[in-house]
Amino acid sequence: MIFRLLVILFIQFQAHARITTPRNVLVLLADDAGFEMQAYNNTVCKTPNLNSLASKSLIFKNAYTSVSSCSPSRSAILTGLPDHQNGMYGLHNAYHNFDSFLKVRSLPEILNDSNIRTGIIGKKHVGPESVYPFEFEHTEDIMQTGRNITFMKELAHKFLASQDERPFLLYIGFHDPHRCGHTHPQYGPFCERFGNGEPGMGIIPDWRPQLYDPGEVVVPYFVPDTPISRREIAAQYTTISRLDQGIGLVLQALEESGHMNDTLIIYTSDNGIPFPYGRTNANEPGTAEPLFLSSPYHSKRNGQTTEAFASHVDIVPTVLDWFGLTYPNYTIFEKVGQVQLTGKSWLPLLEAEPTKGWDTAYVSQDLHEITMFYPMRAVRTRTMRLIHNLNFKMPFPIDQDFYISGTFQDMLNRTRGGLPLHWFSSLQKYYYRPEWELYDLEIDPRETKNVADDEKYDVVLKEMKEQLISWQNVTQDPFICAPWGVLEDAGAYKEHHKCMPLYNNL
Repeated sequence: MIFRLLVILFIQFQAHARITTPRNVLVLLADDAGFEMQAYNNTVCKTPNLNSLASKSLIFKNAYTSVSSCSPSRSAILTGLPDHQNGMYGLHNAYHNFDSFLKVRSLPEILNDSNIRTGIIGKKHVGPESVYPFEFEHTEDIMQTGRNITFMKELAHKFLASQDERPFLLYIGFHDPHRCGHTHPQYGPFCERFGNGEPGMGIIPDWRPQLYDPGEVVVPYFVPDTPISRREIAAQYTTISRLDQGIGLVLQALEESGHMNDTLIIYTSDNGIPFPYGRTNANEPGTAEPLFLSSPYHSKRNGQTTEAFASHVDIVPTVLDWFGLTYPNYTIFEKVGQVQLTGKSWLPLLEAEPTKGWDTAYVSQDLHEITMFYPMRAVRTRTMRLIHNLNFKMPFPIDQDFYISGTFQDMLNRTRGGLPLHWFSSLQKYYYRPEWELYDLEIDPRETKNVADDEKYDVVLKEMKEQLISWQNVTQDPFICAPWGVLEDAGAYKEHHKCMPLYNNL
């Protein structure tokens, strides 16, 4: 206990010595949002507050989630570790019941130990509490703390009005524009009616709902272009307008508190949008994310775009760099050695575009809901994507709220009736995937032609497999031998881990 206290005091002294100007962090995290804004060339969905933030930010064109699932993604954001390394293999809530490993050191814990105040408002969706301890926490009623932007504004004011002079991290977990047809169908497929003033819907005083014509929405290439899908996208846009107005209210609260000029602002979303090939998938639509980085001390690249690849596991090293802190030395399991961060700080990108590196992103997906065991590992470079489907003998699983959606039910009905899907794929292709998928993104950006069996790509395939295995080694991936073998890493193999073959013809 005395040793831990001494370590904490040393870290606090270290942070004080390195920070010469006031520094705070605001993280704005959307829930299942995509690129529905002008900064990413969608001119239909109106997002004036995100547009304003983008004009004061570095805009990333190649940002990726570490995992396309709600709780695992948030765990990666808050630990800097992929889900297979931090233990959050699937959703945290209800009977899914996944938690991070007890010895994981999360960002709020590290900051708390460094005398930096931490707060969270809205969707948390990770556990256990001992691993993710925020000093100020309002996450209990997700509809109110994650969608009622007036209530969220008041909570932000409460946190920011504190007389506590310590630096802070404030994490705002919006629940918009997540689907809600599975849990709250009375509010519409995306909760677009929640708080809109209609009878029984309640009123969110600060929200001015923006309605959209389904005929005018932008249908992403990976979504069936049908009347039902268009109506759902129109509803999604309305919910995004609430997200956008909520962001405006939080930024106004930051301004009124006097901290706009000393706060690093990060905006992103947790995973892909809840449509086919989006959330829970390792393809581009499931993993590509919006990302803005705004610094009051770095303005020369405001409004510019960067080609640098970014991952959500970069957020921890970026925040630690901002506060002048180093990542602690520790182990989660003795047999796998010391934890290493694989992400890196984005702060140098605010000064200049890199001339090399910053060209790779990795994905690790295991489950979403408890029934959805479909582990995938993927690596994305500037020109190629490799996906390893470990459970490829089984059909790709569908989550509860997407299954009940109008879009998916329409796909089922059209497939049963032999009607056109107005989609670039089919349900059979979506369900049944090969073990290895390799896509040449220069000639096939929509990932429609798997070239893993094409001899012309043999060298590329070999190199990318080695690249993926190397990353799995560094991140202590227990699935590294699957599906053809068993990892032995204890007893006689404690010092020299080994994949032992199953001879299962895989």
